[in-house]
Amino acid sequence: MAESEVETSTTTPRSWLTPTVWGVALTSFLSDAGHEAGTAILPLFLAAIGAPPVALGAIEGIADGLSSGAKLIAGWWGDRVPRRKPIVVVGYALTGFSVGLFALATSWPFVLVARAVGWLGRGVRGPLRDAILADAVPPGARGRAFGFHRTGDTLGAIVGPLLALALLALLGHGAPVVSSYRWLFALAMIPGILSALTFALTVREGRRVIDNPHGFLAAFGALPPAFRTYLVGVALFGAGDFAHSLLTLRASQVLAPTLGAARAGQIAVGLYILHNVLYAGASFPIGILADRFNPRRLLALGYVLMGVMALLLMQSSAALMSLAAIFGLGGLAIAAEDTLEGTVAAHLLPAALRSTGYGALAAVNGLGDTLSSLVVGVLWTAVTPAAGFAYTLVLSLAGAGVVWWGARGHARRGSPS
Repeated sequence: MAESEVETSTTTPRSWLTPTVWGVALTSFLSDAGHEAGTAILPLFLAAIGAPPVALGAIEGIADGLSSGAKLIAGWWGDRVPRRKPIVVVGYALTGFSVGLFALATSWPFVLVARAVGWLGRGVRGPLRDAILADAVPPGARGRAFGFHRTGDTLGAIVGPLLALALLALLGHGAPVVSSYRWLFALAMIPGILSALTFALTVREGRRVIDNPHGFLAAFGALPPAFRTYLVGVALFGAGDFAHSLLTLRASQVLAPTLGAARAGQIAVGLYILHNVLYAGASFPIGILADRFNPRRLLALGYVLMGVMALLLMQSSAALMSLAAIFGLGGLAIAAEDTLEGTVAAHLLPAALRSTGYGALAAVNGLGDTLSSLVVGVLWTAVTPAAGFAYTLVLSLAGAGVVWWGARGHARRGSPS
């Protein structure tokens, strides 16, 4: 079977759950436990220091955009070095350190700089980590491997906000709100640093034979046509896929008039935990499905879920069940996105260009995040929140259409080659 075709399998190789797969999942668990604890309260912290809603969109969007160049360069370089692991370790360390920097912020531009440091590390590590993971398992088990990784990642994203709630309750007795947030950011740095140590100690990677003679631009030009078409669909969807921390801000805004700011903030963080519970719970089952059915079509359906979420957000409902449905759909959609985008890429990319391709995929997503968070934030502030979510709805459906169309012609295969 050609590398540029989507490989699926009904077999269940017993060798896929390797020490490296375990190590990558545990690393992501720790990293997300740290930075999601900070992310869960970041909108509340920004509001407490007087930042406007557009600041959160700018922080998330610009930080993602600045990391896009790092993703491209790191992805290309990852195909030209014998070992990718040391670069990944440095990337995780930078992300962990950046959360602690939030504790020093007195204005939102400082938060932007700290977020950029963290997302620089994320950009450097992501393509290389995904290439290591794809190389560590048989082709017919890639969906499970990526799904298992996303489960570990998202369990950390559940523990992080729970940790934030517990620490806020512990630190909040008699202390100013902003001071409690600062202490939480400092403590959240610890699991982030531990994630770098975990990757260094658990993930196994042998020295690779370098088989990529391409220069920087030539390497991206050599990517398979099917993969480049796939990137178009990912780019369209990504241009509307705003940072889900905006969901927390939206929920707190619509609940505050009746519940008060403090109670609304607590419920918003609780809904974000629900979002991440569904994200974690769905990732591995979606990975199993991806090893049995066409993962591109499954991904297109995930993009549609994001569009439905945006449609519900346009209604501005303060009903708790409606908000729970919004956060739940967001969790399911991002589980499909994060599990399946990497799985599809692994099937479409030749081994010699795998890290380069993951760099291109990560850069497209980063640029999309920049555009989406900025545009949604501006529309939210200058027009109405519904205008920003309408923008997301249109682009989610457009991306789904391109990805679904790209799935045509990829027949289901009984076993990988």
